[in-house]
Amino acid sequence: MLIAADKFKGSLTAVEVAEHVTAGLRRAVPGLDVAAVPVADGGDGTVAAALAAGFTRHEARVTGPTGIPVTATFALRADGTAVVEMAEASGLQHLPGGVFAPLTATTYGTGELLLAALDAGATSIVFGVGGSATTDGGAGMLAALGARFLDADGEPVGPGGGPLGELAAADLSGLDPRLARTEIVLASDVDNPLTGPKGAPAVYGPQKGADEDDVATLDTALAHYAEVLERAVGPKAAEYALAPGAGAAGGIGYGALVGLDAAFRPGIDVMLDVLGFGPALAKATFVITGEGSLDEQTLHGKAPAGVAAAARAAGLDVVAVCGRLQLPQEALDRAGIRRAYALTDLESDPARCMAEAGPLLERAAESLARDFLV
Repeated sequence: MLIAADKFKGSLTAVEVAEHVTAGLRRAVPGLDVAAVPVADGGDGTVAAALAAGFTRHEARVTGPTGIPVTATFALRADGTAVVEMAEASGLQHLPGGVFAPLTATTYGTGELLLAALDAGATSIVFGVGGSATTDGGAGMLAALGARFLDADGEPVGPGGGPLGELAAADLSGLDPRLARTEIVLASDVDNPLTGPKGAPAVYGPQKGADEDDVATLDTALAHYAEVLERAVGPKAAEYALAPGAGAAGGIGYGALVGLDAAFRPGIDVMLDVLGFGPALAKATFVITGEGSLDEQTLHGKAPAGVAAAARAAGLDVVAVCGRLQLPQEALDRAGIRRAYALTDLESDPARCMAEAGPLLERAAESLARDFLV
């Protein structure tokens, strides 16, 4: 049995999910041979999954999204592969008191975290983006890495996406030279462009506290930012603004594409490679995946869909565990998931479901084992 599940956000890490599923399975089938590869799709939890796969933990003190220092973690393997998660530096969890800063939140700390990975010896970086508090197009990140963004008076523009409306000149020539020698993969499940109706401000800005006026301000500012970068680095800046992934994490995807020459790949595909899922799958006869909520988003690049696709290609049955299930069986069938076991089927109160997720998951796994393995 191979357990390859993502976290249950707000209640269990991916590692804890695997532990509870294993306990439930063995309650029904003592001595069952179980292997676990905790997975993530590039968003929050990505570094934790890498650490569970044997990467070494590193910490760095960096600038949080509102300028207050935070401690951020990244993962590094002996071969020089690093996993850097932007939410560790610039995520919503680092907003003091949970107060949004839609126009001024910065990705500067993410740039500092990338520098820390380079300083630690990283030669290739899996850059997971998601869960950001920011909509600055990655300008803060690039500034921390050596770029300059100046207003009409030759002064650095302020932090965040809003001040980019005052941007007069950009200079990327000072970017850390190690970046040119480093393979950077932008791992994301988001394929939005930078601006427009499907761009970062319109689609994700409201989740970060942006009202209608803020969204308009940010969209205009990021479009202007792309125009200034086009003057600085040429036509590729305009092309990347329309590219899939440019709008990821408040546009940090755009900054990574333009400034870091990153290659965009679906986050789950990247992480399955990095975490050693392939060799584990080759030994498996049955696969269990899952995440906190199985819903429409799951079908668009989330971890369970990626796991199920790989397992189906290998001819293996896949079932899922989840906190709540919001997909009909037909959709599960299309994704290659034979059945899903939801904690809300065992406990209808969402608060208790979150608080007692571990024991409930063991009960669900025991039922799964009795249905499929006994």
